[in-house]
Amino acid sequence: MTAETRRAGGLRPYHALALLPMLGLLGGVWFANRVEPYVLGLPFLLFWIVMWVVGASAIMWIIWALDRARGSGATLEEPRDTTGGTR
Repeated sequence: MTAETRRAGGLRPYHALALLPMLGLLGGVWFANRVEPYVLGLPFLLFWIVMWVVGASAIMWIIWALDRARGSGATLEEPRDTTGGTR
């Protein structure tokens, strides 16, 4: 591992965004635990869960884009073949 790769690793403040889906799914269920109103034909609780699953994908994309913009995605080394042979 090179010094440049080590510098690129580590947690950034925006990585805390990854906690939002967990908080929304686990902490928000008590708030959303009702059948009515129906949203897009789904009971509210089911809509709440689907919204957070889709939102989690969007949040993870944002984190990925911010990491890539900082250059941490571009500095990782390719894994090397240490077996000494070809396959």
